[in-house]
Amino acid sequence: MSDGNEIGQAVKAIRRRRGMKQETVAGLAGLTKGYISLIENGKRRVDSRGLLDRLAHALGCSVLDLTGEPYAPMHRHVADALRTVPDVQLALADCTLDDVPDLPARPLAALREPLRIAHANYMDKARYDLAGLGLGRLLTDLHIHAVTGDSDTRREAMGLLVEGCIVAFGVTKNVGHPDLALTAAGRGYEAALKSGDPALLAFAAQRRGQAFQRVGAVRRAGRELERALAETVDLADPSNSDTRIAEGVGLLHLTAALNAARGGDASAAHDHLQAADELATWTGERNALAQHFGPANLGVWRISVLGVELKEGAAVADAVAPTINVADLASADRVAMLNADSARALALEGGPRDLDAVRMLDAADRAAPSRVRQDPVLRELVSTLDSRAPRRTWELNSLRNRFGLVYNQ
Repeated sequence: MSDGNEIGQAVKAIRRRRGMKQETVAGLAGLTKGYISLIENGKRRVDSRGLLDRLAHALGCSVLDLTGEPYAPMHRHVADALRTVPDVQLALADCTLDDVPDLPARPLAALREPLRIAHANYMDKARYDLAGLGLGRLLTDLHIHAVTGDSDTRREAMGLLVEGCIVAFGVTKNVGHPDLALTAAGRGYEAALKSGDPALLAFAAQRRGQAFQRVGAVRRAGRELERALAETVDLADPSNSDTRIAEGVGLLHLTAALNAARGGDASAAHDHLQAADELATWTGERNALAQHFGPANLGVWRISVLGVELKEGAAVADAVAPTINVADLASADRVAMLNADSARALALEGGPRDLDAVRMLDAADRAAPSRVRQDPVLRELVSTLDSRAPRRTWELNSLRNRFGLVYNQ
């Protein structure tokens, strides 16, 4: 079991290997020497991905060097999902959009339903073990049709491949392989460009932006998200009966808002949230590509952007969470993130709302354990709540056990 201070220990080890003083790292990260010392000693936790990005940049390392992912699986579904990763990796390495293996592929009509099921298992159920089952073979077959089929077959295969790559992104990212998730998101983006479908381009670009964010490439994420918005925003017409482009553009705005917040640009974050809100008001609750864009999901993002990354804390969670109809989220992933990000926002209060945070984090874990237990920031949150607890409680002990963390001494 872990002692819950993986990131702090990594910061100390990498700083020393670099021959850097705490003052130097602090200056580069925009922090104080005392704060760096507290992080290294496990007395302060990395409570946002923005802070994780700044530490990685200051130390000249990757985010993965700090988090130490992938972690040992903390749920049997994660263990099963990890077994699917090598096949996904092989498919993405062995196939490109110009070169595919000389293998027979199943008919395209036979791939649509398995892909739909994989997508639902990924987003709606947060069951990455089921979403990843057979995903490598599915990706290979779609690549083969996208390269060798007639024009109509290639066009449909490219669109389905975008969806398959989105699933591959989600599975690999959430079980601790964000580097492979970046490859999957990049391939999906290439396929979307070749498909000529602006809705697919928006969805694929949004996932690509998230993939850049996940490895700490915030600058690149921002640039690519803005480029995608420039190419698609004028096509988003929610009054159209087909709202897919508006949904994709809305998600691009939400991802850009989070990226701006992580970079400290509160004004841009608010602007992107406002643009997404306008689109969600027009579209209502929608679910193209199982992405659940609409007012309910927007509320989840608002807590993450404002409450967590911009550190407005409990005030945002208290104001926004009660307005979200959980039934409208219709997704274990989204329900888990509603509770997890609310817990993070409450924990920013420094202790007074920790009991509520523990209960919300417990609710997040019960909704989607595979999503929650492998997340490095949420693992840090459990350790934070543990270190501040005035007494042991069953709820906190249970969380610590589920996350594989030993008692804080």
